[in-house]
Amino acid sequence: MQNLTKLSLVVAYISTIFTLNAQEYTSTLENVSVNQKSHNPIYDVSEEQLNNTDTIPDFDIKPNKLKISGTIYQSDGKTPAKDVVLFIYQPDENGDYEIKKDANRKRYVYHRSWVKTDADGHYTFYTFMPGKYLRSKELKQIHRVIKEPGKAEYDMASFFFNDDPLIPELTLACRAKAVPSMLRLEKEGDMIVAKKDIKLRSSKSTAYEQ
Repeated sequence: MQNLTKLSLVVAYISTIFTLNAQEYTSTLENVSVNQKSHNPIYDVSEEQLNNTDTIPDFDIKPNKLKISGTIYQSDGKTPAKDVVLFIYQPDENGDYEIKKDANRKRYVYHRSWVKTDADGHYTFYTFMPGKYLRSKELKQIHRVIKEPGKAEYDMASFFFNDDPLIPELTLACRAKAVPSMLRLEKEGDMIVAKKDIKLRSSKSTAYEQ
């Protein structure tokens, strides 16, 4: 699978990146140190500062505004999951990951956002449509990291998009793997909207859920 050159800049932040091309769907476990893993960006903001709605940087100036909302459920798919932190990060509309440095010169992906579900498991992100790196055959995507109360964080399959022009090139097997985390886009006024519920993985499972 062709790797994103730009994506190498964010290796320190993630342990698994889901990429998808026309022939193959794989998850790649990055060789990051224990120290790097302990600094997952999901912890860059205190949970006490979070609520169930957040807006990604530059939302106001992006032309293709996107609202993603839904409910996070426990592994039974019925019980709303309270106080679950969901972290997303994404490339810009050109498929590039804009990298900045904080006050401690730590590098981070600029277009990122956090939410913590309310008592009903609800969450909402205001963001924008990401682009695709031109020299790759990966689907457009928004990366996800999730943390349940009292448990370690883990990566989930990225959000993909049902209007991606590469979808017709996928094998049926690859398409079936992408569908559970695919956003079905609709237009509401001047905004694109997608509703996506998420089911947490069971305590006995190491597989990725929706």
